[in-house]
Amino acid sequence: MLLAWAIEAAVGWPGAVYRRIRHPVVWIGWLVTRLDLALNRERLGDGWRTLAGALAAGTVVFVTWTVAKAVTVLLPDGPPGIAAEALIAASLLASRSLYEHVSAVAESLTADSIAAAREAISHIVGRDPDELDEAGIARAALESLAENASDGVVAPLFWGVLLGLPGIAAYKAVNTLDSMIGHRNARYERFGKFAARLDDAANWFPARLTGGLFALAAGRHAGTWGVMWRDARRHRSVNAGWPETALAGALGIRLSGPRRYGDTMATEPWLNAGAPDPDSVAMDAGLRLYVRAMLFAAVLLGIVATAQAVS
Repeated sequence: MLLAWAIEAAVGWPGAVYRRIRHPVVWIGWLVTRLDLALNRERLGDGWRTLAGALAAGTVVFVTWTVAKAVTVLLPDGPPGIAAEALIAASLLASRSLYEHVSAVAESLTADSIAAAREAISHIVGRDPDELDEAGIARAALESLAENASDGVVAPLFWGVLLGLPGIAAYKAVNTLDSMIGHRNARYERFGKFAARLDDAANWFPARLTGGLFALAAGRHAGTWGVMWRDARRHRSVNAGWPETALAGALGIRLSGPRRYGDTMATEPWLNAGAPDPDSVAMDAGLRLYVRAMLFAAVLLGIVATAQAVS
């Protein structure tokens, strides 16, 4: 996992590779879509739709795990096999792409180009970018940075350390299921319920670990721990509140709050209420904090790897 992360941080997922073979998450998404179309029928009652959704989620995770396990069996032993497994696992991490996407938003705000910032933010959040002012764009970007530091980096590494390539692949299947069908709307309220709960369970510890990493990276900013402990449970998500409140406390800003998704207005509570809204300066500071937190995570991973090697 440490080697996989080094590869991903250095080169990410090159565009030429994506154009040729797409991406493992795209393959998982294809399977999710096929099962959604086949099993998510409106004529079914609530109970049957919940059961069908659980069957779909279980199938996606099982297939992904089985394929990854088969790959590990086919790989050679020793350094060549380790290198090949790390190369595959690297495709399931997103530390570099997350930094690049959020950095694009920050650069646009620094250049006072709201139009460019709205275009950049549209690639990483689901809310309507045309409804966002500078503060709204900065909040959305920093919230995405915090949440995806957990979902896209810490959580897959955590499950990879525990269960190897099958673990990191199965986690990405769970996370993809939640992003595609784990929604609270008429179509997915029942069908996506199991997938959403499974994602909550898979991210429970990594989200809190990510919050702790942000707090450690903040150094002497002791208020970070207090903000996280006070406000994390106010978030609509049982997990996302931990890294988001840690980032808000470390930067001395407020996050979350009311936002619009399409025609729906979500009246979310403020995290670190009373603090000012973020701006481009706060975004630059948030990106630096993200890098420091990920360095802490790399050191922690290195300690685990060393302990495993000598045991």
